[in-house]
Amino acid sequence: MENSPNLLYKNINRKRGIVFAVSIFISIAAFLADICIGSSGMSITDIIETLLAGPNGETVNTLIVWSIRLPMTLTCVFVGSSLALSGLQVQTITNNPLASPYTLGISAGASFGAAISITFGFTIAGVQWIGTAILAFLFAIAVSMTIFFIGKYRGLNTNTLILTGIIMNFFFTALQQYLQYSASAEVAQIIQNWSFGNLSRASWASVWVSAGILIIGFIILTKFTWKLTAITAGEERAKSLGINVERLRIYTFVICAFLIAGAVGFIGTVAFVGLVAPHCARLLVGEDQRFLIPVTTVLGSLIMLVAASTAKLMSNGSMLPVGIITSIVGVPFLFVLLMREGKGK
Repeated sequence: MENSPNLLYKNINRKRGIVFAVSIFISIAAFLADICIGSSGMSITDIIETLLAGPNGETVNTLIVWSIRLPMTLTCVFVGSSLALSGLQVQTITNNPLASPYTLGISAGASFGAAISITFGFTIAGVQWIGTAILAFLFAIAVSMTIFFIGKYRGLNTNTLILTGIIMNFFFTALQQYLQYSASAEVAQIIQNWSFGNLSRASWASVWVSAGILIIGFIILTKFTWKLTAITAGEERAKSLGINVERLRIYTFVICAFLIAGAVGFIGTVAFVGLVAPHCARLLVGEDQRFLIPVTTVLGSLIMLVAASTAKLMSNGSMLPVGIITSIVGVPFLFVLLMREGKGK
């Protein structure tokens, strides 16, 4: 007969598995709902028939579903997952519940890099989105490393990291505003629309690239699940288990920058997904990274899908930038977290 600790552990893991399965089911429902929502007046039956017919049809419905809605929805899934996954690991390695790509200024740095690419027409092999993604990645790396070494020097406490993030946000936002001010009216408008987090630029290129970046980052991070779980118990305990904490942090920061650049490089800045999704996942499955990583990834896509659907419903004709919706939800969430942190001190 099994002893009670083993039985309890199995029951906990079973509940975690159920949570993961339910979150996938809800995300699939949100995915289908997002494809169905739009201004074309297509019925659910029309959409299902168009999906089953494939992308080679010559009808208007084929163009709407396969060239516009499906790439937009799939990009939403992969970008949301990337932001959530990077937010989770930034919180893990800094041991800071308020940390996220947005609050630490990493997204602002990536956004500025992408704005440089848009302003000066930086391309790789004649393709601008490649140049935009590369510059976003380089600036995300630069900001991540700056935060890491400042944190190492001053201690990875909440005040240091949040203040550093505020500085980075202000600095790179100011630089981006200068680019907008100096650029032509057309380029300035592109940067402004892009900085809101706009899914209207989604394409099959953004789908494949963002999916590839997410898969690579996810696979690498799952190889570190034991180490990342151990570090949540404290740096000294992790070191006593033989974990090179500093190397793990550098590797994780680089992977997070990679994920953020893949998201920002296509649709622009989307705030608070990387903050909200990890906290919701922790409430559901706890700190075990074997379950926390996949559940956070799924919840990130779910949040983005709900935000995208809401943006469509709130807009008249043109789609409202999804970054506005996530900010409206994320600001009160951050305020609640700040209040909880203040009570805990």
